[in-house]
Amino acid sequence: MIVDCAIYANGRRTQGPADFSDALDQARRVGDSFLWIGLHEPTPSEFDLVTSEFGLHPLAVEDALHAHQRPKLETYDDSVFLVLKTLHYYDETSSVETGELMMFVGDSFVVTVRHGPGAELKSVRRRVEKQPELLKHGPGAVMYAVADAVVDAYLAIAGELETDLEELEARVFSPSRENDAERIYLLKREVLECRRAALPLIEPIRKLATADVAFVPAETRPFFRDVADHVTRVTEQIESFDRLLSDVLGAHLAQVGVRQNEDMRKISAWAAIFAVPTMIAGVYGMNFEHMPELASVWGYPGAVALMVCSCIVLHRMFRRSGWL
Repeated sequence: MIVDCAIYANGRRTQGPADFSDALDQARRVGDSFLWIGLHEPTPSEFDLVTSEFGLHPLAVEDALHAHQRPKLETYDDSVFLVLKTLHYYDETSSVETGELMMFVGDSFVVTVRHGPGAELKSVRRRVEKQPELLKHGPGAVMYAVADAVVDAYLAIAGELETDLEELEARVFSPSRENDAERIYLLKREVLECRRAALPLIEPIRKLATADVAFVPAETRPFFRDVADHVTRVTEQIESFDRLLSDVLGAHLAQVGVRQNEDMRKISAWAAIFAVPTMIAGVYGMNFEHMPELASVWGYPGAVALMVCSCIVLHRMFRRSGWL
């Protein structure tokens, strides 16, 4: 559906015609103006009108409708097509869900198409509307503002993942004997989702910051350089998280192995302790007539005392060696 539609003249929002074609003609006729249309998960019939009015390339239109694209920047004759992956963090489950945001930038128009949760553009639109000096740069300024908002969300989510990782490290190296392997794998998968969103975005943003891209004025390049720095930083963070999670998983598995060895040593020690009285009782339980101490008054107490003393000696020996 269409979320918002407005004409911006000299960096300020104005009320334009309701019809897309009339609004675009007005923006081009006035000069220093552009039309910004925002859509959220449009149907093919809804998008057909936008496609016909703005002359969007059919391949880019197909990508915008079906989503599931990698971050990329494509240049066509009448427009520039930018794909961004959006991320949304859920505090309740510490999970990350991805969405997509597509932008068409052309002569005096910007079309944004959003799929999935996260990166709502209402706040972005309100923020840039308070910066007319920025909007005077035209559609390229909107492209920068949207990309900057998406990347800032990456940084915020990287901070949340860092907190989750610190908590996970504390749990893994705590005395508790919980099995954290599943939690480590889940967090590693969330980090992978962030990596898939941020890593492929480096090249498109770098191109916008350094190269001559149609419909994106050179005056906006310093803004895109700032976004490129943020993308690089968040990518480095995510890569470090991935490596650290691998190390944490290795440490967790090593601890599991050590604890299993400790358990086996304790079991073996107690088995050895109980083996001695079992052996003594087994010897004196044999039905032979001629055995030592069978006729003695102190035979039974002596055998019990021997069992107890043997167990105490073995227990102290195992305690000293660290097996108990």
